[in-house]
Amino acid sequence: MNNSVFRFEKPKNEPVLSYAPNSPERLELVAELERMSSQQIDIPLIIGGKEIRTGNLGKVVMPHDHGHVLATYHMAGEKEVRMAIEAAVEARKKWENIPWVERASIAIRVAELIAKKYRAVMNAATMLGQSKNAFQAEIDSACETIDFLRFNAYYMSQIYADQPMSPTTDVVNRMEYRPLEGFVFAVTPFNFTAIASNLCMSPVIMGNAVVWKPATTAILSNYYLMQIYKEAGLPDGIINFIPGKGSVIGKEIFAHREFAGVHFTGSTWTFNSFWSEIARNLPNYRSYPKIVGETGGKDFVMVHPSADVQQVAVALVRGAFEFQGQKCSAASRAYIPKSMWYAVKDSMGKMLTDIKVGDVRNFSNFVNAVIDEAAFDSITGYIEKARNTKDAEIVFGGTYDKSKGYFIQPTVILANDPHFVTMEEEIFGPVLTIHVYEDAKFEETLELVDSTSPYALTGSIFSNDRYATEVAFEKLKYAAGNFYINDKPTGAVVGQQPFGGARASGTNDKAGSYLNLIRWTNPRSIKETLNPPTDYRYPFLAE
Repeated sequence: MNNSVFRFEKPKNEPVLSYAPNSPERLELVAELERMSSQQIDIPLIIGGKEIRTGNLGKVVMPHDHGHVLATYHMAGEKEVRMAIEAAVEARKKWENIPWVERASIAIRVAELIAKKYRAVMNAATMLGQSKNAFQAEIDSACETIDFLRFNAYYMSQIYADQPMSPTTDVVNRMEYRPLEGFVFAVTPFNFTAIASNLCMSPVIMGNAVVWKPATTAILSNYYLMQIYKEAGLPDGIINFIPGKGSVIGKEIFAHREFAGVHFTGSTWTFNSFWSEIARNLPNYRSYPKIVGETGGKDFVMVHPSADVQQVAVALVRGAFEFQGQKCSAASRAYIPKSMWYAVKDSMGKMLTDIKVGDVRNFSNFVNAVIDEAAFDSITGYIEKARNTKDAEIVFGGTYDKSKGYFIQPTVILANDPHFVTMEEEIFGPVLTIHVYEDAKFEETLELVDSTSPYALTGSIFSNDRYATEVAFEKLKYAAGNFYINDKPTGAVVGQQPFGGARASGTNDKAGSYLNLIRWTNPRSIKETLNPPTDYRYPFLAE
């Protein structure tokens, strides 16, 4: 038996490649985009390591060229969901008992494969299937995915090393970090390949087995992840890949006695429905399930009159329009002092005039397509509400076209009413709404920022007045789980800014830190008494 005590050193973040013209990474990526665009693959379910084809098919298309089919995928029915649960429950029996270092080593091998052998594959699949440009794909499907895997191995070291004290010589105390008793249900979003990987792999490395429902609009990149997991040595049945309808899959999952937890990123409405369904089924479960979720956001940028105009304008353009605003953390509402508004507007206008919108395969395009027709229709519906009201006006953008791809021009709305619908509701698209406030009402406006939205995911303050910054920092204490000073409210990095929000934005379990991993454990405290007492009487009983 290998009884060595091992720990992983704290890693460094994976370097972000530039994809500059004629760089090796760009040439490799272009070749992979061409290869992947020229084929149509068949994506099966993967249950217990076996490929299963149901014949109930869906299509994977390019959002920026929705007539182009990249793949067909098979959808799970009730029978396949039950098979996946059984496979996970059975596979966990051996998986939880192998040394934790072996589980961590598999995760690190996945990271190495993505960093080198499959970097172009993962980025190309994310670009084509989810319409991310090369840079957005690189920081997501390459760097963040790799960082989650490497840092989680390090955090495992910390967790397993955290042991209770044994204050006397006749007692030995220790803590055993067991996995959950049952299986974990991972429900992953379309917008981040890294999140899809982490929602599966963080419970897995802690000894759990997973049933994974990927977003139908991210199946291509997620399927390639499954292939990499297998190549890295992940045993069959530890992750079971079952694309399909949420209503069909969820019904079987949440009714099962062995359901032990859900790891979720998606809409607040969906997470609320999960929570309600779990509550209704509590008497059926072996134990109380762990419910971990990151949901919506209505993320803010608060600007003080002392802020730098150009810095604010760049933060708004990047924060609102990178990946078409399809980030839970995207800047969606901004509060700008009246004295700065026209200067900020002029600077933003110059940038937006320069920004190009189009296909991800053209590297000069900053903005690409939104994910599908349902998203397109929802987002443009908000734009039309702004167009047809006296309470707001469209300052930039406001045009759109879905004839070839789901393209929406970056849109800036000026809201005269701070409670206009686009200031309050999550839009999840390239739409930024700005409210201009009187300079003297900075603190009043902070109250407005805090109370306007039910969400509390990300937010930022731009200020060069430290006293004003501290006032905002305190008044907005619970308005954002990730708070930024003089920066856009997006771009959290694993190991640097653990990510998650509260209120209607989720359970704030901070992906990218030990806090998330600890949720996938079921600790057992163990006390061994070396010299047990032989008399029931305590000293206080003496005459």
